[in-house]
Amino acid sequence: MNRSTISLAGAVVALAVLTGAASLTGGSDSGAAPGHGGASAARLPVQRTTLLCPAPSSSEFATTTYTSFTPVSGGATGGKASLVPAAPKGKPIAPLSAPGKPVTASTDQADAPALVGTADGALAPGWTVQQSTVVDSGAARGLLGTSCLVPDSEFWFAGASTATGRQDYLHLVNPDQAPAVVDVQLYGKDGQLKASTGDGITVPGDSSEPVLLSTLVADKQQDLTLHVVARSGRVGAAVQATDSGKGADWLPAAGDPATSLVMPGIPSDAGDVRLVVFDPGSDDADLTLKLATSTGSITPAGHETLHVKSGMTTAVDLGDITKGEAGSLLIGSSTVHSAVPVVAALRVTRGKGSSQDLAFLPATAPVGNRSTVADNRAKGSTLALTATGKDTSVKITSSAGTSGGTPVTKTVTVKAGTTMSLTPQGPDGGKGAFAVTVEPLPGGGTLYASRMLELPLNGIPMFTIQPMPDDRGMVSVPKAGVRLQILNR
Repeated sequence: MNRSTISLAGAVVALAVLTGAASLTGGSDSGAAPGHGGASAARLPVQRTTLLCPAPSSSEFATTTYTSFTPVSGGATGGKASLVPAAPKGKPIAPLSAPGKPVTASTDQADAPALVGTADGALAPGWTVQQSTVVDSGAARGLLGTSCLVPDSEFWFAGASTATGRQDYLHLVNPDQAPAVVDVQLYGKDGQLKASTGDGITVPGDSSEPVLLSTLVADKQQDLTLHVVARSGRVGAAVQATDSGKGADWLPAAGDPATSLVMPGIPSDAGDVRLVVFDPGSDDADLTLKLATSTGSITPAGHETLHVKSGMTTAVDLGDITKGEAGSLLIGSSTVHSAVPVVAALRVTRGKGSSQDLAFLPATAPVGNRSTVADNRAKGSTLALTATGKDTSVKITSSAGTSGGTPVTKTVTVKAGTTMSLTPQGPDGGKGAFAVTVEPLPGGGTLYASRMLELPLNGIPMFTIQPMPDDRGMVSVPKAGVRLQILNR
């Protein structure tokens, strides 16, 4: 057999293998256009999901609860989901055996490690884990909450700080065996800060690395933007911020730079709201600010526009912008210049004097197909829904609780340009924490969402806010078809 015959046979075998694989994962190839190797992509449930939970707290006064949940989806069956310590490896934590019912685990260990979790089969699409930590005493007292992280290669954080009284740690978690190399760039009011050790931070495989921001730069700046880039490998990244006298919480990563941003779910009783914006481009940004309330969008007096210089972080105090009514901040581009993408987040403070707590609300990606948040409590959860473009009907499902019960579903309509704030109904006949899933119905506008969890303690209104972007439970899989012309190439 000559070389050309071998090549032809190999091509036929390879084509058969690819076609068979496409049939198994993407359905029939009958939709392929004649003479072409593929048609429009099919939307199918993901088969594997990885989540990373940062080390919760080093305080001896901390208690952390992990709540794991996967919404019910059609398609795949079987599978498993669990978390294990990043290093050293240990017993699985909060193993999940079936979709539709959350499970919890807790720890009060001051040296509780970062966790690496995987889910496959029917437990992969939409799998979410909430990490909620109550610190009831000390400088870091407060409620620190985060949805465990999806590993990636790039993150933006607006609202970090190295000011006196702030202690901000960047937590990097590496889920893979190979080391990851990460660069951290910090931007303040005058541009990029010179970091002494921010380039080439090595995160060993299957481990986590906390980095105190004040050790990277000498400057004491109240408002910073972090750009975290994995030069090699992938990581999960989150910032744990502690403000002496004002509490502590996780600062989640903001959405990608964009010309229009939404920060959904500023609490009605927010006493102080601070906006932090960064312009990563080469042109200055001229922005418009609006507040989406329950009745419509208004322009906050004195804060109609905002100018942000290229490469710089700009902050503005919005005070008690909500005036007793929950709302969402909408950032758009002024018509003065071309639209410029920016990154933004809010620092929200509730309470007065020594009885304050803070939380962060970054600009959030849309819900898309579906979003889920775990660890909802019967009296402590508030859901914020904001619609842009058109009125949007939203299906809200409360899962069974950790102690049983049956799910409850309701549908609401969010008017365009407004924010709906509601307390999700708990499961029928069940107790314990439950998950809430929101799904915008077809034909509406774009939906943004967040969940505020309140756990008041000793007169302090402890709270945390979790953005609710799309859960990435569905993935586009191109359809494959037979294209024999490739054998002539």
